[in-house]
Amino acid sequence: MNIRPNVYVTRMLPEAAIDLLAAHCDVEVNPEDRVLERVELLEKVKGRDAVISLLTDTIDDEILVAAGPQCKIFANYAVGFNNIDLSAATKRGVVITNTPDVLTDATADLAWTLLFATARRVVEAEKFLRDGKYQGWGPMLLLGLDVTGKTLGIIGSGRIGSSFASKAKGFNMKVVYNDIAANPEFEAATGGVFTDKERLLQQADFVSLHVPLLPSTHHLMSDKEFSLMKKTAILINTSRGPVVDEKALARALKNGEIWGAGLDVFENEPAVDPDLLECANTVLLPHVASATIETRTNMGLIAVRNILNIFSGKPPITCVNPAVLQAE
Repeated sequence: MNIRPNVYVTRMLPEAAIDLLAAHCDVEVNPEDRVLERVELLEKVKGRDAVISLLTDTIDDEILVAAGPQCKIFANYAVGFNNIDLSAATKRGVVITNTPDVLTDATADLAWTLLFATARRVVEAEKFLRDGKYQGWGPMLLLGLDVTGKTLGIIGSGRIGSSFASKAKGFNMKVVYNDIAANPEFEAATGGVFTDKERLLQQADFVSLHVPLLPSTHHLMSDKEFSLMKKTAILINTSRGPVVDEKALARALKNGEIWGAGLDVFENEPAVDPDLLECANTVLLPHVASATIETRTNMGLIAVRNILNIFSGKPPITCVNPAVLQAE
């Protein structure tokens, strides 16, 4: 008799993903729509053969030990995996997977949403109307910035950065970009011109961040960087919160060093720096870049298929610590 793998899911996922998992495994799902406390997570992963974790779950060596030596995989429901201690997982022979590609366009689309909403002061304008302040058209009412024909600066030329940049063609924008090295594929797809970060910040009317969170990208944008930007420039961040020094950003916004900012991620989520909340020249969203029905469902299906592959003797689709597979 085949024994079904025992899988824990740290938060409710779209129904199609849970149904697929339940067809092949014994599944327990966190029934509450919240992040588990540390002590709860330690208890819930015990004895599991696999776990679907979220970016909000810190998966370190203690969690891996609690899960037990029989645990084969932690399938992270996110493209990022900075919440997981990869070296500890690799040492213990635990496969770590993520869910890339399927959220590329959704995230790029939301970055454009933030860009337009900030440039055209959409949130301010809607609040102005809902508060009953609109008394009719006026030539100086809620003036924003043009987008078409402007210079778009992109830091990070990976999948999402490339998707975001490719959409700039529709607005006849000049694209400049920066990364650890020039990216010919990015240039071919977008017409982007490689430049150093300082020149990019000086030239760009809009700066959009599309980098992973690494020690080298922590506070990639801080006081120095904001001082280089145009006073009419806008910063967009849909990557990871700690890439931006929030206190420095709030200072730059309040002092008029830059025009505005559109953010979907924050340094200490779910908390947002109080000074940033006071800035009217921002559009602040609660980490919803991948929040479309199709995208979130497909993320769940990838996580589940990674688990099913492991227990059917196949390689996972999106392993981020392949040394584990080589060691087997």
